[in-house]
Amino acid sequence: MRVWVDTDYGFDDLWALLVLRHGGVEVSGISLVAGNAPLPQVLANARGATAHYGFTAPLHAGADRPLKRTAETAQRILGPRGMTSRGAYLPEGDAPLASEDAMAALAGWLITEEAPQVLALGPLTNIARLIQQHPEAAARIRRLVWMGGSAGPGNHSALAEFNALADPEAADMVARAGLPLDVVDLMACRQARFGPAEMPRCEALTGDLLGGYLDIGLSRGRDGMAIYDPVAALALTRPEALEFQPRAMHVSTTPDESYGATTFDATGQGRTRLATGVASNTAHLCLDALKTDD
Repeated sequence: MRVWVDTDYGFDDLWALLVLRHGGVEVSGISLVAGNAPLPQVLANARGATAHYGFTAPLHAGADRPLKRTAETAQRILGPRGMTSRGAYLPEGDAPLASEDAMAALAGWLITEEAPQVLALGPLTNIARLIQQHPEAAARIRRLVWMGGSAGPGNHSALAEFNALADPEAADMVARAGLPLDVVDLMACRQARFGPAEMPRCEALTGDLLGGYLDIGLSRGRDGMAIYDPVAALALTRPEALEFQPRAMHVSTTPDESYGATTFDATGQGRTRLATGVASNTAHLCLDALKTDD
C-alpha cells in the first residue's frame, strides 16, 4: 500500500508516520502545512524527523496560512517547536525540499497513482487548495482519512477541535467536495488512551518525546493522554481497529463561538464516514510502533 501524508508535524504526526512504517505502508510523499506551529517550524520538524528516523518520503512545502482566518497555532500547549518533550528534541536536519508547491506535487501523484489514498493529520488547507487548483486530480482520491473535527465537545475551543478550528473554511470546502472522506474525530481518538504504566521501551529520543506528549495530559490532572494522529493511521494499517458509519459532516464558518465546530448528520447521503467505534486494543497497537527490538 502507498499513501500520501499531509501533516503539520507535531509529535503525534511523527508517531503516525511510525505507525505507517510499522504497518508496512509506503509513504509516497509528505506535504507540510502550518498548524501546530508556523510553517518554518513545521519544515524544521519534518527535516529533523527525516534525519533521525531515516524517513525517505520527499517533503513538499504547502500552505503557510489558512484560507481566510488569522493563523492560530497550538504552540501555547505544545511549545514553540510544536512538539513537547522531557528534554530532548529532534536534531537539525538538512533534507532538501522536493518542491515548494505541495498542491502541484500531490496533484501529480494523484494523477499517476492507481488507487491513491491520502492521510491528513492537520488543518485541511492543502487539501482545500488542491480542490481549488487541481480539481481533476482531487477527484481521483480513492480515500481521504482525516484526523480532525469532533462529534462532541472541542479541545481548542468549547465546540471545535484544533485541526478544524485552524482552518474552518478549508474543512468546510473538503466536506462539501464529495470526496470519499473518512473522519477520525476527537471522540474516537479519546477512546485510545495511555498512561505511565503503558510507556513502551523505545529508543531515547522517542521516549523523551512520548513522555512530553504524555505530560500534556498528566499536567492537567488526568491519569493519561489520548492518542490522536496515530489512531487515524491505523485506519490504513489495521482497518479492523476502527468502525465507520456514513455521516454528512457540517463545519461552522460563522465567526462566533461555534467557529470551526463540526456536526455529523446520520441522515446525510454522501461519501463521508465517521469513526464511531474503536477497538479496545487501539492504544496498544499505536504504542507497538514505538517499541525497540531489544
